[in-house]
Amino acid sequence: MPFTETENFTIKKRLGCLIRWGVGLAVLAGLGTAVAFFILRANPDLGRSGLNIAQRIYLQVYLDSRTEELAQPAGSGNLPVSFSIAPGETADSIVANLAAAGLLNDTELFGNYVRYHGLDSGLEAGDFLLSPQMTIPELAEALTEGKLREIDLRLLEGWRMEEMANYLATVNAAQIDADEFLAIARRQAPFDLSGYDFLASLPPEATLEGFLFPDTYRVPPDADAAYLVDKMLQNFGSRVTPAMRQAYGFYGLNLREAVTLASIVEREAVVHEERPLIANVFLNRISQEMKLEADPTVQYALGYDAASGKWWKNPLTLDDLAFDSPYNTYVAPGLPPGPIANPGLASLQAVAEPAQTDYIFFVVDCTAVTPGSHVFSVTYEEHLANVQRCR
Repeated sequence: MPFTETENFTIKKRLGCLIRWGVGLAVLAGLGTAVAFFILRANPDLGRSGLNIAQRIYLQVYLDSRTEELAQPAGSGNLPVSFSIAPGETADSIVANLAAAGLLNDTELFGNYVRYHGLDSGLEAGDFLLSPQMTIPELAEALTEGKLREIDLRLLEGWRMEEMANYLATVNAAQIDADEFLAIARRQAPFDLSGYDFLASLPPEATLEGFLFPDTYRVPPDADAAYLVDKMLQNFGSRVTPAMRQAYGFYGLNLREAVTLASIVEREAVVHEERPLIANVFLNRISQEMKLEADPTVQYALGYDAASGKWWKNPLTLDDLAFDSPYNTYVAPGLPPGPIANPGLASLQAVAEPAQTDYIFFVVDCTAVTPGSHVFSVTYEEHLANVQRCR
Protein backbone atom coordinates (compact mmCIF):
# COMPACT_ATOMS: atom_id res chain seq x y z
CA MET A 1 0.00 0.00 0.00
CA PRO A 2 2.53 2.76 -1.18
CA PHE A 3 2.01 6.38 -0.16
CA THR A 4 0.48 8.68 -2.74
CA GLU A 5 2.01 12.04 -3.65
CA THR A 6 -0.68 13.74 -1.55
CA GLU A 7 0.14 11.55 1.45
CA ASN A 8 3.85 12.23 1.01
CA PHE A 9 3.11 15.97 0.88
CA THR A 10 1.02 15.68 4.09
CA ILE A 11 3.77 13.75 5.82
CA LYS A 12 6.35 16.35 4.87
CA LYS A 13 4.06 19.13 6.04
CA ARG A 14 3.44 17.48 9.39
CA LEU A 15 7.12 16.74 9.79
CA GLY A 16 7.68 20.45 9.38
CA CYS A 17 5.51 20.95 12.46
CA LEU A 18 7.55 18.35 14.33
CA ILE A 19 10.70 20.19 13.36
CA ARG A 20 9.33 23.37 14.90
CA TRP A 21 8.57 21.40 18.04
CA GLY A 22 12.15 20.18 18.20
CA VAL A 23 11.76 16.64 16.92
CA GLY A 24 12.96 17.50 13.43
CA LEU A 25 15.91 19.43 14.77
CA ALA A 26 17.57 16.17 15.71
CA VAL A 27 17.24 14.98 12.14
CA LEU A 28 18.44 18.25 10.67
CA ALA A 29 21.37 18.27 13.10
CA GLY A 30 22.79 15.21 11.45
CA LEU A 31 21.19 12.64 13.73
CA GLY A 32 18.89 11.22 11.09
CA THR A 33 21.02 8.16 10.52
CA ALA A 34 21.30 7.47 14.25
CA VAL A 35 17.54 7.90 14.74
CA ALA A 36 16.86 5.49 11.92
CA PHE A 37 19.30 2.99 13.40
CA PHE A 38 17.63 3.01 16.81
CA ILE A 39 14.11 2.88 15.33
CA LEU A 40 15.00 -0.13 13.22
CA ARG A 41 16.79 -1.77 16.14
CA ALA A 42 13.69 -1.38 18.34
CA ASN A 43 11.33 -2.37 15.47
CA PRO A 44 13.11 -4.87 13.21
CA ASP A 45 9.99 -5.43 11.10
CA LEU A 46 10.24 -1.87 9.85
CA GLY A 47 13.24 -2.78 7.75
CA ARG A 48 10.88 -4.71 5.55
CA SER A 49 8.18 -2.04 5.43
CA GLY A 50 9.62 -0.10 2.46
CA LEU A 51 9.24 3.22 4.32
CA ASN A 52 11.84 5.94 4.32
CA ILE A 53 13.04 7.49 7.57
CA ALA A 54 10.65 10.45 7.35
CA GLN A 55 7.67 8.14 6.84
CA ARG A 56 8.76 5.90 9.72
CA ILE A 57 9.10 8.79 12.16
CA TYR A 58 5.76 10.25 11.09
CA LEU A 59 3.90 6.94 11.49
CA GLN A 60 5.56 6.20 14.82
CA VAL A 61 4.44 9.57 16.21
CA TYR A 62 0.98 9.10 14.64
CA LEU A 63 0.45 5.63 16.14
CA ASP A 64 1.84 6.66 19.52
CA SER A 65 -0.88 9.32 19.64
CA ARG A 66 -3.60 6.74 18.83
CA THR A 67 -2.78 4.02 21.37
CA GLU A 68 -6.22 4.25 23.00
CA GLU A 69 -8.00 3.80 19.67
CA LEU A 70 -5.76 0.82 18.86
CA ALA A 71 -6.93 -0.89 22.05
CA GLN A 72 -10.64 -0.47 21.20
CA PRO A 73 -12.79 -2.77 19.01
CA ALA A 74 -12.05 -2.04 15.38
CA GLY A 75 -15.61 -2.58 14.13
CA SER A 76 -19.24 -2.30 15.14
CA GLY A 77 -21.45 -5.12 16.39
CA ASN A 78 -20.90 -8.35 18.28
CA LEU A 79 -21.54 -11.23 15.88
CA PRO A 80 -18.65 -12.83 13.97
CA VAL A 81 -18.48 -12.02 10.26
CA SER A 82 -17.29 -14.21 7.40
CA PHE A 83 -14.69 -12.35 5.35
CA SER A 84 -12.77 -13.31 2.22
CA ILE A 85 -9.62 -11.97 0.56
CA ALA A 86 -9.24 -12.82 -3.11
CA PRO A 87 -5.82 -13.76 -4.53
CA GLY A 88 -4.05 -10.63 -5.72
CA GLU A 89 -6.48 -8.28 -4.01
CA THR A 90 -4.94 -4.92 -3.15
CA ALA A 91 -4.56 -3.66 0.40
CA ASP A 92 -6.81 -0.68 -0.39
CA SER A 93 -9.55 -3.01 -1.58
CA ILE A 94 -9.19 -5.20 1.52
CA VAL A 95 -9.48 -2.17 3.80
CA ALA A 96 -12.59 -0.96 1.97
CA ASN A 97 -14.20 -4.39 2.24
CA LEU A 98 -13.40 -4.58 5.96
CA ALA A 99 -15.19 -1.28 6.47
CA ALA A 100 -18.17 -2.40 4.39
CA ALA A 101 -18.45 -5.58 6.48
CA GLY A 102 -18.62 -3.58 9.72
CA LEU A 103 -15.24 -4.92 10.83
CA LEU A 104 -13.36 -1.63 10.59
CA ASN A 105 -14.46 1.88 11.52
CA ASP A 106 -11.17 3.77 11.10
CA THR A 107 -9.63 2.85 7.76
CA GLU A 108 -6.88 5.45 8.04
CA LEU A 109 -5.69 4.10 11.40
CA PHE A 110 -5.71 0.53 10.12
CA GLY A 111 -3.90 1.50 6.93
CA ASN A 112 -1.21 3.36 8.81
CA TYR A 113 -0.82 0.53 11.34
CA VAL A 114 -0.20 -2.12 8.69
CA ARG A 115 2.12 0.23 6.75
CA TYR A 116 4.22 0.97 9.83
CA HIS A 117 4.58 -2.70 10.68
CA GLY A 118 5.17 -3.77 7.10
CA LEU A 119 2.03 -5.91 7.04
CA ASP A 120 0.30 -4.32 4.06
CA SER A 121 2.03 -6.67 1.65
CA GLY A 122 1.42 -9.70 3.86
CA LEU A 123 -2.38 -9.73 3.93
CA GLU A 124 -3.19 -13.31 2.98
CA ALA A 125 -5.80 -14.53 0.54
CA GLY A 126 -8.34 -16.84 2.14
CA ASP A 127 -11.56 -17.13 4.11
CA PHE A 128 -11.69 -15.76 7.64
CA LEU A 129 -14.17 -15.60 10.50
CA LEU A 130 -13.58 -12.24 12.16
CA SER A 131 -15.14 -10.49 15.13
CA PRO A 132 -15.97 -6.76 15.07
CA GLN A 133 -14.71 -6.76 18.66
CA MET A 134 -11.14 -7.43 17.51
CA THR A 135 -8.72 -4.54 17.91
CA ILE A 136 -6.83 -3.25 14.88
CA PRO A 137 -3.64 -5.14 15.89
CA GLU A 138 -5.68 -8.35 16.33
CA LEU A 139 -7.42 -7.81 13.00
CA ALA A 140 -4.11 -7.24 11.22
CA GLU A 141 -2.63 -10.34 12.82
CA ALA A 142 -5.62 -12.46 11.80
CA LEU A 143 -5.38 -11.34 8.18
CA THR A 144 -1.66 -12.08 7.96
CA GLU A 145 -1.85 -15.53 9.50
CA GLY A 146 -3.31 -17.02 6.34
CA LYS A 147 -5.66 -19.30 8.25
CA LEU A 148 -8.92 -19.25 10.12
CA ARG A 149 -8.65 -18.08 13.71
CA GLU A 150 -10.43 -19.60 16.63
CA ILE A 151 -13.71 -17.78 17.19
CA ASP A 152 -15.83 -17.13 20.25
CA LEU A 153 -19.46 -18.30 20.11
CA ARG A 154 -21.77 -16.63 22.63
CA LEU A 155 -24.78 -18.81 23.39
CA LEU A 156 -27.16 -16.93 25.66
CA GLU A 157 -28.91 -18.00 28.85
CA GLY A 158 -32.59 -18.73 28.33
CA TRP A 159 -32.33 -19.63 24.66
CA ARG A 160 -34.19 -22.72 23.54
CA MET A 161 -32.23 -25.06 21.29
CA GLU A 162 -33.86 -23.67 18.14
CA GLU A 163 -32.59 -20.20 19.00
CA MET A 164 -29.10 -21.60 19.47
CA ALA A 165 -29.34 -23.23 16.05
CA ASN A 166 -30.52 -19.95 14.50
CA TYR A 167 -27.51 -18.17 15.99
CA LEU A 168 -25.14 -20.83 14.65
CA ALA A 169 -26.70 -20.52 11.20
CA THR A 170 -26.18 -16.76 11.32
CA VAL A 171 -22.52 -16.77 12.35
CA ASN A 172 -21.67 -19.81 10.21
CA ALA A 173 -18.68 -20.61 12.43
CA ALA A 174 -16.02 -23.19 11.66
CA GLN A 175 -17.58 -26.43 10.34
CA ILE A 176 -20.64 -26.23 12.61
CA ASP A 177 -23.80 -27.05 10.70
CA ALA A 178 -26.82 -25.55 12.44
CA ASP A 179 -29.18 -28.26 11.21
CA GLU A 180 -26.85 -30.98 12.49
CA PHE A 181 -26.59 -29.20 15.84
CA LEU A 182 -30.39 -29.13 16.13
CA ALA A 183 -30.70 -32.76 15.06
CA ILE A 184 -28.24 -33.80 17.78
CA ALA A 185 -30.04 -31.65 20.36
CA ARG A 186 -33.35 -33.24 19.39
CA ARG A 187 -31.67 -36.66 19.47
CA GLN A 188 -32.55 -37.23 15.85
CA ALA A 189 -28.91 -37.73 14.84
CA PRO A 190 -26.36 -40.21 16.27
CA PHE A 191 -24.53 -38.88 19.31
CA ASP A 192 -23.15 -40.99 22.15
CA LEU A 193 -24.43 -39.80 25.53
CA SER A 194 -22.70 -42.50 27.58
CA GLY A 195 -19.89 -40.14 28.61
CA TYR A 196 -22.20 -37.81 30.52
CA ASP A 197 -23.28 -39.30 33.84
CA PHE A 198 -25.98 -36.67 34.44
CA LEU A 199 -27.80 -37.89 31.33
CA ALA A 200 -27.83 -41.55 32.37
CA SER A 201 -31.53 -41.46 33.29
CA LEU A 202 -32.63 -39.21 30.43
CA PRO A 203 -35.78 -40.71 28.86
CA PRO A 204 -35.29 -42.01 25.31
CA GLU A 205 -37.81 -39.54 23.91
CA ALA A 206 -36.29 -36.53 25.72
CA THR A 207 -34.19 -33.92 23.95
CA LEU A 208 -31.03 -32.24 25.27
CA GLU A 209 -33.00 -29.06 26.01
CA GLY A 210 -31.83 -27.63 29.32
CA PHE A 211 -28.45 -29.35 29.31
CA LEU A 212 -26.85 -27.33 26.49
CA PHE A 213 -25.02 -25.04 28.89
CA PRO A 214 -25.11 -21.42 27.70
CA ASP A 215 -21.68 -19.83 27.73
CA THR A 216 -18.96 -18.39 25.48
CA TYR A 217 -17.19 -21.16 23.61
CA ARG A 218 -13.93 -20.76 21.71
CA VAL A 219 -13.92 -23.22 18.85
CA PRO A 220 -11.14 -24.16 16.42
CA PRO A 221 -11.57 -23.88 12.63
CA ASP A 222 -12.35 -27.58 12.22
CA ALA A 223 -15.01 -27.76 14.96
CA ASP A 224 -18.27 -29.40 13.94
CA ALA A 225 -21.70 -29.61 15.58
CA ALA A 226 -20.80 -32.70 17.61
CA TYR A 227 -17.71 -30.92 18.94
CA LEU A 228 -19.81 -27.99 20.18
CA VAL A 229 -22.50 -30.18 21.75
CA ASP A 230 -19.81 -32.16 23.56
CA LYS A 231 -18.26 -28.95 24.92
CA MET A 232 -21.65 -27.70 26.12
CA LEU A 233 -22.52 -30.96 27.87
CA GLN A 234 -19.08 -31.20 29.48
CA ASN A 235 -19.49 -27.64 30.69
CA PHE A 236 -22.85 -28.50 32.25
CA GLY A 237 -21.33 -31.50 34.01
CA SER A 238 -18.55 -29.42 35.55
CA ARG A 239 -20.59 -26.33 36.47
CA VAL A 240 -23.52 -28.15 38.09
CA THR A 241 -21.61 -29.50 41.05
CA PRO A 242 -22.34 -32.55 43.21
CA ALA A 243 -23.34 -30.17 46.02
CA MET A 244 -25.93 -28.51 43.79
CA ARG A 245 -27.30 -31.87 42.70
CA GLN A 246 -27.58 -32.94 46.33
CA ALA A 247 -29.43 -29.71 47.15
CA TYR A 248 -31.95 -30.43 44.40
CA GLY A 249 -32.74 -33.72 46.10
CA PHE A 250 -33.38 -31.92 49.38
CA TYR A 251 -36.23 -30.09 47.64
CA GLY A 252 -37.60 -33.30 46.17
CA LEU A 253 -36.27 -32.75 42.66
CA ASN A 254 -34.20 -35.03 40.51
CA LEU A 255 -31.66 -33.38 38.23
CA ARG A 256 -33.91 -33.08 35.18
CA GLU A 257 -36.75 -31.66 37.27
CA ALA A 258 -34.35 -29.14 38.79
CA VAL A 259 -33.13 -28.11 35.33
CA THR A 260 -36.75 -27.79 34.22
CA LEU A 261 -37.54 -25.48 37.13
CA ALA A 262 -34.30 -23.52 36.50
CA SER A 263 -35.32 -23.01 32.88
CA ILE A 264 -38.62 -21.45 34.03
CA VAL A 265 -36.77 -19.22 36.50
CA GLU A 266 -34.41 -18.18 33.70
CA ARG A 267 -37.27 -17.05 31.49
CA GLU A 268 -39.16 -15.34 34.33
CA ALA A 269 -36.30 -13.46 35.98
CA VAL A 270 -35.10 -10.11 34.70
CA VAL A 271 -33.41 -8.87 37.86
CA HIS A 272 -30.59 -11.18 38.93
CA GLU A 273 -31.31 -10.87 42.66
CA GLU A 274 -34.88 -12.13 42.21
CA ARG A 275 -33.94 -15.59 40.93
CA PRO A 276 -33.89 -17.26 44.39
CA LEU A 277 -37.26 -15.63 45.20
CA ILE A 278 -38.85 -16.84 41.96
CA ALA A 279 -37.46 -20.33 42.51
CA ASN A 280 -38.90 -20.25 46.03
CA VAL A 281 -42.36 -19.24 44.77
CA PHE A 282 -42.53 -22.17 42.37
CA LEU A 283 -41.23 -24.63 44.97
CA ASN A 284 -43.90 -23.38 47.39
CA ARG A 285 -46.59 -23.85 44.75
CA ILE A 286 -45.36 -27.37 44.01
CA SER A 287 -45.41 -28.28 47.71
CA GLN A 288 -48.99 -26.96 47.97
CA GLU A 289 -50.01 -28.81 44.79
CA MET A 290 -50.86 -25.55 43.03
CA LYS A 291 -50.44 -25.07 39.32
CA LEU A 292 -47.31 -23.12 38.47
CA GLU A 293 -49.12 -20.82 36.01
CA ALA A 294 -45.85 -19.65 34.46
CA ASP A 295 -46.18 -17.67 31.24
CA PRO A 296 -42.88 -18.95 29.74
CA THR A 297 -44.23 -22.51 29.74
CA VAL A 298 -47.14 -21.34 27.58
CA GLN A 299 -44.74 -19.51 25.27
CA TYR A 300 -42.66 -22.66 24.92
CA ALA A 301 -45.74 -24.76 24.18
CA LEU A 302 -46.92 -22.32 21.49
CA GLY A 303 -43.55 -22.42 19.76
CA TYR A 304 -42.52 -20.05 16.99
CA ASP A 305 -44.78 -17.02 16.61
CA ALA A 306 -44.88 -16.15 12.91
CA ALA A 307 -46.60 -12.81 13.53
CA SER A 308 -43.72 -11.43 15.61
CA GLY A 309 -40.96 -13.58 14.13
CA LYS A 310 -39.97 -14.74 17.62
CA TRP A 311 -39.97 -17.93 19.62
CA TRP A 312 -41.46 -16.37 22.76
CA LYS A 313 -44.85 -14.86 22.02
CA ASN A 314 -45.61 -11.73 24.02
CA PRO A 315 -48.17 -10.70 25.13
CA LEU A 316 -50.20 -13.85 25.64
CA THR A 317 -53.97 -13.96 25.14
CA LEU A 318 -56.55 -15.77 27.25
CA ASP A 319 -56.84 -18.34 24.47
CA ASP A 320 -53.06 -18.86 24.68
CA LEU A 321 -53.31 -19.55 28.41
CA ALA A 322 -55.85 -22.28 27.65
CA PHE A 323 -53.65 -23.89 24.97
CA ASP A 324 -53.76 -27.67 25.36
CA SER A 325 -50.22 -28.86 26.02
CA PRO A 326 -48.48 -30.77 28.82
CA TYR A 327 -46.00 -27.86 28.87
CA ASN A 328 -48.75 -25.33 29.64
CA THR A 329 -48.61 -24.97 33.42
CA TYR A 330 -51.88 -23.03 33.44
CA VAL A 331 -53.54 -26.26 32.29
CA ALA A 332 -51.30 -29.09 33.49
CA PRO A 333 -50.35 -29.50 37.16
CA GLY A 334 -46.77 -29.68 38.39
CA LEU A 335 -43.64 -29.16 36.34
CA PRO A 336 -43.75 -29.50 32.56
CA PRO A 337 -42.35 -32.74 31.05
CA GLY A 338 -38.91 -31.19 30.53
CA PRO A 339 -36.92 -27.96 30.38
CA ILE A 340 -38.32 -25.11 28.29
CA ALA A 341 -34.94 -23.46 27.67
CA ASN A 342 -31.27 -23.75 28.58
CA PRO A 343 -30.73 -22.04 31.94
CA GLY A 344 -27.54 -20.33 33.02
CA LEU A 345 -25.60 -21.02 36.18
CA ALA A 346 -27.36 -18.32 38.23
CA SER A 347 -30.80 -19.90 37.69
CA LEU A 348 -29.45 -23.40 38.37
CA GLN A 349 -27.95 -22.10 41.62
CA ALA A 350 -31.21 -20.37 42.55
CA VAL A 351 -33.03 -23.71 42.46
CA ALA A 352 -30.29 -25.25 44.62
CA GLU A 353 -30.38 -22.31 47.06
CA PRO A 354 -33.86 -20.75 46.89
CA ALA A 355 -35.01 -17.99 49.20
CA GLN A 356 -36.94 -19.09 52.27
CA THR A 357 -40.30 -17.31 52.20
CA ASP A 358 -44.02 -18.07 52.16
CA TYR A 359 -44.57 -16.28 48.84
CA ILE A 360 -46.73 -18.08 46.30
CA PHE A 361 -47.50 -15.18 43.92
CA PHE A 362 -45.53 -12.59 42.00
CA VAL A 363 -46.28 -10.06 39.29
CA VAL A 364 -44.30 -7.38 37.47
CA ASP A 365 -44.00 -4.27 39.61
CA CYS A 366 -44.95 -1.32 37.43
CA THR A 367 -43.82 1.13 40.14
CA ALA A 368 -40.32 -0.28 40.55
CA VAL A 369 -37.26 1.80 39.71
CA THR A 370 -35.53 -1.24 38.22
CA PRO A 371 -37.32 -2.42 35.03
CA GLY A 372 -38.49 -6.02 35.18
CA SER A 373 -38.70 -6.15 38.97
CA HIS A 374 -41.51 -8.15 40.56
CA VAL A 375 -43.63 -7.70 43.64
CA PHE A 376 -44.22 -10.86 45.70
CA SER A 377 -47.13 -11.81 47.92
CA VAL A 378 -48.40 -14.58 50.17
CA THR A 379 -52.17 -14.31 49.76
CA TYR A 380 -54.34 -14.15 46.68
CA GLU A 381 -55.90 -10.91 47.92
CA GLU A 382 -52.47 -9.27 48.11
CA HIS A 383 -51.70 -10.55 44.66
CA LEU A 384 -54.92 -9.13 43.19
CA ALA A 385 -54.16 -5.76 44.76
CA ASN A 386 -50.71 -5.80 43.18
CA VAL A 387 -52.19 -6.69 39.82
CA GLN A 388 -54.84 -3.96 40.02
CA ARG A 389 -52.24 -1.36 40.96
CA CYS A 390 -50.55 -1.81 37.61
CA ARG A 391 -53.66 -1.68 35.46
